Amino acid sequence: MLEAFIAANEGHALAYGSDRWSAETEQRLHDLFGTQTESFLVWNGTGANVMALATMVQPGDCVVCTDWAHIAVDEAGAPERALGAKLLTMPAPEAKLHPEQLRSLAHLQGVQHHAQPGVVSITQSTELGTLYTADEVAAICDTAHSMGMVVHLDGARIANATAALGGSAAAMRSFTVDAGVDVVSFGGTKAGAAAAEAVVYLNPSLARRAKYVRKQVNQLPSKMRFVAAQLNALLEDELWIRMAVHSNEMAQLLYRLTNDIPGVSYDAPPAVNSLFPCLPAEVIEPLREWCFFWDWNVSRNQVRWMTAWDTTETDVERFAAGVRHILA
Repeated sequence: MLEAFIAANEGHALAYGSDRWSAETEQRLHDLFGTQTESFLVWNGTGANVMALATMVQPGDCVVCTDWAHIAVDEAGAPERALGAKLLTMPAPEAKLHPEQLRSLAHLQGVQHHAQPGVVSITQSTELGTLYTADEVAAICDTAHSMGMVVHLDGARIANATAALGGSAAAMRSFTVDAGVDVVSFGGTKAGAAAAEAVVYLNPSLARRAKYVRKQVNQLPSKMRFVAAQLNALLEDELWIRMAVHSNEMAQLLYRLTNDIPGVSYDAPPAVNSLFPCLPAEVIEPLREWCFFWDWNVSRNQVRWMTAWDTTETDVERFAAGVRHILA
């Protein structure tokens, strides 16, 4: 990706996507998602989500999501401020929505005193590292569409989900295109890019005003070829999936090396590249001072450990040894 980025800096190119790199990215995304789709490059994940939702929400709508959703918890209120729409969060111990939760909102529809459930937003993989199966996504989409709603998928970590659910582009299409998702925030940054995401409209009718909305929400890069060059490198020979397979494998290794340490407890083995152990309260800060990680659920002394495309077995072994040492 760095080589592609540097190569794109040779000579001159037209701005705002009128360049050969952006045309190549559009073709690659067509090949990935289907020729009837429309794709728009953006800078970052929050921007991708805001842009996607802004083109999906109608006046008076609300966006239905889990109480773990990144758009509700970790985007500083950006969607609500930009959209002027309520986020209606649903309890989700596994960070997954279920069709019956959507059906429970039917009593709000058509009542002028209530924000109207208009958009469903799910995350794949979720903020708790769990996964929707293709059938689960399809059930949500079927229910949402039957209620007149449209479905957004936050795919900040879509690469890791794809790696875990089959490791191929076909596996990814099974829980997006084939399942009935309308719009995808396609994550490149967490797959290894410096700053590269895309909003992919699987339902092209929702893209009618997208190019104007992208400009309004500050996600139209002038030097778009640098964003495109990164995505082209990621999409070449499924590099984005292969790197995600590696990061998922490193999470499994970290789980195996720490699961038997007294004081470390997990709810479940990792499905993707995130682990959520509970630790004795007194060891969290000393361990974090040595190697940084985020708190997750402070009421349970739960933290989050992440592996990445460039995590090595040596990295994992050293970290696990550190955990074992401090807990001893």
